[in-house]
Amino acid sequence: MLEELVQLDKEFFLFLNGLGTSTWDGFWMFMTKTRNSAPLYLLLLYLSYKNFGLKGTAIILVSIALLITCTDQLSNFFKYGIGRLRPCHDPDINEMMRLVKSYCGGQFGYFSAHAANSFAPATFFAILFHKKIRFIGLLLTVWASIVAYSRIYIGVHFPLDVLTGTFVGIVFGWLFAKLAIFAFLKLGT
Repeated sequence: MLEELVQLDKEFFLFLNGLGTSTWDGFWMFMTKTRNSAPLYLLLLYLSYKNFGLKGTAIILVSIALLITCTDQLSNFFKYGIGRLRPCHDPDINEMMRLVKSYCGGQFGYFSAHAANSFAPATFFAILFHKKIRFIGLLLTVWASIVAYSRIYIGVHFPLDVLTGTFVGIVFGWLFAKLAIFAFLKLGT
């Protein structure tokens, strides 16, 4: 059963990765680089200050720092604990795929830290702002989905790597948003 799922994941990866063209490579490389999300994070920081004040923003910053640390370290734990090769390191398919980057990255890829680290803050802020800013949840979900898909497009993660990272990011984003709301209530923010 597990072997069939892994094989389907490889086939689905080859299909999705094969849809890429050099015309779109630059866009997907831009989206996959974490530093290119800085303007979005600065906007969210501004919106946090505007809606929750200095004390609330401090709670949010601490929460986000802990959130990203947790999802990132959990991803590393799984990568080395499970040891599933990235597509670009997998000898079964690495000759059939497109690697858009100039390098592959670490040897193991399950699960995608990029997916987890984009969906975690997206979920966190969607929950915090859902009554204050219309459509923010949708916009952040679209952004996180593009970042997550970029990992398949450029050839460094299988779809199950990305789906698992997405799930982990949503769960941890929800949990940390609830903890931040609890902290707001306790500190009178």
